[in-house]
Amino acid sequence: MKPSTTTVASTANARQEEIWNGPLGHHWAEQQDRYDAMSAALNDRLFEAAAIRNGDRVLDIGCGAGTVTRTAARLAGLGHAVGVDISAPLLDRARARARDERVRNVAFERADAQTHPFPVAGYDVAISRGGVMFFADHAAAFDNIARALIPGGRLVFACPQPAGSGGEEAQALGLLSKLLGEGEGEGETDGEGRGDNGTSDARAAMASLSDPDHIRRSLAAYDDVTVTPLPIETHWGQTPADAVDFLLSRTPDRTVSPAVRTGLEDALRPYATAAGVRMRAAVWLVTAVRPRT
Repeated sequence: MKPSTTTVASTANARQEEIWNGPLGHHWAEQQDRYDAMSAALNDRLFEAAAIRNGDRVLDIGCGAGTVTRTAARLAGLGHAVGVDISAPLLDRARARARDERVRNVAFERADAQTHPFPVAGYDVAISRGGVMFFADHAAAFDNIARALIPGGRLVFACPQPAGSGGEEAQALGLLSKLLGEGEGEGETDGEGRGDNGTSDARAAMASLSDPDHIRRSLAAYDDVTVTPLPIETHWGQTPADAVDFLLSRTPDRTVSPAVRTGLEDALRPYATAAGVRMRAAVWLVTAVRPRT
């Protein structure tokens, strides 16, 4: 299957489309390996729950740079995987990586999964590693995805728990934000050490499925809904200095004093291990099934 270049304009989620085709989307594309490493601890549990079989047709929602999509394609064997996202820079990276890795049973489409006319019953399983939080109307989006699944088709996704459940990561990011905001007099940041170039809206959207009751209401069209707490470790860099480089790269126009930089590195030092800067965090692992009748 050749990668698709189909572009479908988003109307329901125009603000997120603007953000993810702007500086934030370009940063994620340029730093794909960093972001993949941050979330890699989710992969085994996500694919275990998805139980992709040889011959399955897989839909990856909010596929980003396509790492999860390519893994799904390999698991599908004689089947195929399609990744959809609203970010052109991330999809460009996804297609390039698929070519480089010679993954031929994969395609990528620029589409808003809330409204995109997917083929009815065109997929056996839908998956997402942190890509389903950005819809303006979660119920409408999940209803649309349900129509794309065969009766009995599986939906599996991961999304963040409330910030207070994040343990070390939430605590560390709060301290980093305080150091940057107070240390440089730049005012309020988005909670992850970045100025507001759209990232505050993206961050708010990322928390939009943190309430498990809201998740269940949004999945009213499905059967067998489970919302399971999943503790993970996120990876932020090889060393505290490396992690600070990554954090500051998100706002390239920001300058920090040597004292603030030292403070940032000191804040991350308690999480430095032989395997890099790692922090405990928490997500929901959600599974659901399209009704068979």
